[in-house]
Amino acid sequence: MDLSPRKLIADNKTFLLFVAGMILMRSALADWYVVPSSSMYPHLLEGDRVISNRIAYDIKVPFTDVILKQVGAPERGDIVTFSSPADGVRLIKRVIGLPGDVVEMRDQKLIINGLPADYAQIEEPDPSFLTPKREYPNQQLMYTESLGNLHHNIIVMPERAALRSFDPVTVPAGHYMMLGDNRDNSNDSRFYGLVKRELITGRVKRLMFSLDYDNYYLPRIERIGAKLDH
Repeated sequence: MDLSPRKLIADNKTFLLFVAGMILMRSALADWYVVPSSSMYPHLLEGDRVISNRIAYDIKVPFTDVILKQVGAPERGDIVTFSSPADGVRLIKRVIGLPGDVVEMRDQKLIINGLPADYAQIEEPDPSFLTPKREYPNQQLMYTESLGNLHHNIIVMPERAALRSFDPVTVPAGHYMMLGDNRDNSNDSRFYGLVKRELITGRVKRLMFSLDYDNYYLPRIERIGAKLDH
């Protein structure tokens, strides 16, 4: 039996081309990402598999951060995947600050370009969208954060030590400020700084499916193909 590399490649050429095409597609067009933590609760849950559109903003040289053409611009409120400026680990957060914005936070409340966000508490939030008790057993509060016409929910943990204030930061050209929706349980731009545009790897608008880690990894049926709202 001929097991030479040349023979193996010749006999499996179609399959190898398919695999190469899939790898290229994931690098250049669309990718999927497993949400590994609770930093984006209540919108993204541990076990969610999301689709990241890699050409939502830029067309890049495959397997690199080199931008060939800009086709769109991240907007405030977008949920994006990107490489951490600190260590290159793939992260998923929400865009809060755009180039030219002046952003500050005072006692958990955002102020952008001098305009404070509005906050309305959700009195009885669905427990399944709160940080799992095994991770954080103390009080959690959910608010709707409104930034102009943009509205989304956030979680705060009053009893947890967290960075709830920072002085005004001017976002320079080609950079973005990222924050997690689970504000007191997120490693984001408050810690590793602003994110360069070329580090953004895609926009997330829809789930593929979701597995419930606390329920024998059973699928969350209602989240299959679900669209993510701002």
